Amino acid sequence: MNTKMILMGISDEAGALMKVQIRATRELGWNYIEARSVEVPGFPKANIHDLPQEAFNIVERQLEDSGVGVYCFGSTIGNWAKKITQPFEPTLEEVARAIERMQILGTRYIRVMSFAVEEGAEQYEEERFRRMREITRRFLDAGITPLHENCMNYGGMSPAHALRLLENVPGLRWVYDTGNPIFNTDRSKPEPQPKQDGWEFYQQVKPFIDHVHVKDAYWDAEKNEAVYTFPGEGQGYVKEILSDLKKSGYDKGVSIEPHIAVVFHDASVSASAERQYRSYVEYGERLKKLIETI
Repeated sequence: MNTKMILMGISDEAGALMKVQIRATRELGWNYIEARSVEVPGFPKANIHDLPQEAFNIVERQLEDSGVGVYCFGSTIGNWAKKITQPFEPTLEEVARAIERMQILGTRYIRVMSFAVEEGAEQYEEERFRRMREITRRFLDAGITPLHENCMNYGGMSPAHALRLLENVPGLRWVYDTGNPIFNTDRSKPEPQPKQDGWEFYQQVKPFIDHVHVKDAYWDAEKNEAVYTFPGEGQGYVKEILSDLKKSGYDKGVSIEPHIAVVFHDASVSASAERQYRSYVEYGERLKKLIETI
């Protein structure tokens, strides 16, 4: 394939077990995964930085035996389930565990967020910036690049919030998610606040992008929800963004996050293990074909 992009997937969307995630990666002809949650028999399912040590050791051996590398940790650090008003120490403990495990696996990138959006006008900006500076400093000191995702968090509230965060947190980089603007409100706009414009968001953060998440969807106004599609079939500007990146000589990670058969943060969305696996592989194949047409 004529591209310098490094293709991979958020592999828990193929299946919970690492051996399944590895199998899907190899079937797609890829060498890397973005590791998020993993289930190891006999242990609770958890994010890779929260697995019990014995379970992590098993995952490490499976990855080493397969030759599949972990390009990025899809961490839960500062994500939409973590409030800025909660104590900071548990976050710093997550950071320490992640650093140790990333160094073992030779992983250079980690996805982080800037804590959940608060109800009302008060977003505790200075405390967010302080915490994000400390998180970023610790990763950079360890030779790891933290990547902020535009999701359901402060930095994902609008392109303006993203730029304000980046301005106040030196060294922080971006993982741009093509699908998230479709269902996120642009909180920088006056009422009634519209959904975000994905192309505008991408253009604003493009100088900071070191990684991309590919998911696509369209907004169903009648149902008031996002309907997930294969890449290039929704409103996420997937082809336009990948084309623009390719023209720019982008040679870093592109990670699929299908949400077709399963949604990480929505337990109501489920599928059989086989359907989940096959939809993940089909999504990856469609992405490869889409890139070939650019």
